[in-house]
This record gives sequence, C-alpha cells and structure tokens, in this order.
Amino acid sequence: MQIVKIIFSLVFLGTISTSCESNSDVKTLTFAHILPASHPVHKGVLELQKEVKRLSNGKLLVNIYGNGQLGSEREVLELLQIGSIAMTKVSSAAMSNFVPEYKILGAPYIFKNKEHLFKVLESEIGTSILNKGADYWLKGLCFYDAGSRSFYTKEKFIKTPKDLEGMKIRVMSDKMSVAMVDALGGSPTPMSFGELYTALQQGVVDGAENNAPSFVTSRHFELCKFYSLDSHSYVPDVLLIGTKALSLLTKQEQEWIFEAARISAIKQKTFWTISEKESLRILKEAGVQIFHPDNAVFSAKTKSVIDGLKSNPDFEEIITKIEKTK
Repeated sequence: MQIVKIIFSLVFLGTISTSCESNSDVKTLTFAHILPASHPVHKGVLELQKEVKRLSNGKLLVNIYGNGQLGSEREVLELLQIGSIAMTKVSSAAMSNFVPEYKILGAPYIFKNKEHLFKVLESEIGTSILNKGADYWLKGLCFYDAGSRSFYTKEKFIKTPKDLEGMKIRVMSDKMSVAMVDALGGSPTPMSFGELYTALQQGVVDGAENNAPSFVTSRHFELCKFYSLDSHSYVPDVLLIGTKALSLLTKQEQEWIFEAARISAIKQKTFWTISEKESLRILKEAGVQIFHPDNAVFSAKTKSVIDGLKSNPDFEEIITKIEKTK
C-alpha cells in the first residue's frame, strides 16, 4: 500500500509540474536524479535550471529533486517514460537497457582520451544515439562528463592485467563491465554501488572501478589504498527529457530547453575537471597510492570485447566512425 501511495504522489507531482498553473502562464518541469548536491553533475543541472529561467524570462522553470529523492536511476527512467516527471540525468550504461547503441560508449579503451570522447559525443555520432532514445519515450538532450573509470583495490596495485587474476572486482550491473573485467582475467562481481562499502569491508570483493570523485564521495578510499589510473572506460552521463513532457511544451519552450542543456554541458565539464583534481588531492592526503599503468597492455587484452560488439553490423559502423574520429 505504501508503494502505491508513493507512486500516486509522484504521478501527481509530475502532472502539476508539467502543466500550466491556473492563475499564470508559468510552466515548471520536475527534474530528478540520484546524486548529492556537492556532485559536479548536480552543479551542471543547476546551470540548466538557471539558463532555462533566463532564456524564458521566468516563464519556464525547472524544479530539481536530487539525492535519489524520487527513486533510483531505473525508477526515475520509468517515471520519465510515463510522464510522471519531466527530466533526469542517468549513466549511459543505464540507457543501454533501452537503446543498445549506448553500450558502445562504455566499451573499454574505445576512446583515446577525454578530448577524443567529446569529439565523438558532440558529433553526429553522439546526436544520433541521443535521438534514438525517443523511441522509448526518453529524448536525449546532451552528454555530461563523468570522467574515466579506473581500478582501486585493497591489497595491491593493478599494474598489469595479470594482477587481476583471482581478484573479485565489483562492476556495474551491465554486460559490458562484466565482459571487460572477465577479459582482463579478474572475477567480475556485479552489485549496487550502495552495497559496495560493506562488501569491501567484509572481503566480499577485493576492489572496484570508478572515477576519482565517486571514489572520494563513497569514502571507499578508507578501505582501498591503491588506485591504478588505467582509464579503461569513459562512461558519460546523459541528460534526458521524457517525450510526454516534451509534447506539453511549445516549440519555443523546447528550444529553450535544448539551448539550456547545451550551455549547461559546457559548464559542467569545468565543474568536473575541478572536482577531479580536488578528488585526487584528497586521495593522496588520505594515503592512497596512485599508479599510472601502461594502458596499451590492458587495451590489447580487452580487444575481444570490441570485436564482440563489431559482430553487430550496426555497431561495427558506429565503432569504425569513432575510430576514425581525430
């Protein structure tokens, strides 16, 4: 009964937030995500909120519910699909459950570096993937920087793939992450991020992989003192608007949203860079040892994952375009 009440209240909230108020012409869109207010992605969303208000002269507003107030990534996506909320931010890994092409963005070592990543995301390749979500009522607006993911462990550095042999490494619950760790010789262990601290503490897993800001905010550095910056994947975040909410907006209002998203994405990159540098400083002060391995060795070991994706002709075409992007 409690779950039904929560769902009903969210539906009601979303309906009001995407409708015109009876005594004014102001429209308010509900934006929900799972991150804390200190996170650089949330700061990007605040820029979106500010730009929407500025561009519309206050006629269109965005209400933000962060820190998982309205549910997990999966739950928020479902609320977006049925029109109960208007907008969200999720990992592109979560979107791969709806749009298979998003899997490619999480492939190991498919991007040479951050510059290569955004040249791809801000090209017709990225735009095409964003647009495919509309078939599932999830229209992509832009990509946000979520850094690169690297291994952190309790007992030793991961200097070569051989160091992963026999190690249980927590990964996200998606096939790409599992395939990558498996190809490197480790034992991939999918579990929710919220369970990871206890799992590390109790020895259920030997390590995990994530970006520096998440390593810090989760306080996993209290248990893991070895961080190997292999940057095996750049899994971007995605800013989304539900097609049902979008249909309630005029053409002009839609243009305000698209432009505000574009501006916020530019500013969010800066927030991420600052956060990343600060996070590495915090890690060093906390006694975490940082190592820069030879990525070429890791890339060679995970080539089978890329080859597996290329067995799909549509994926092969996109991967070829990414590889040719300079």
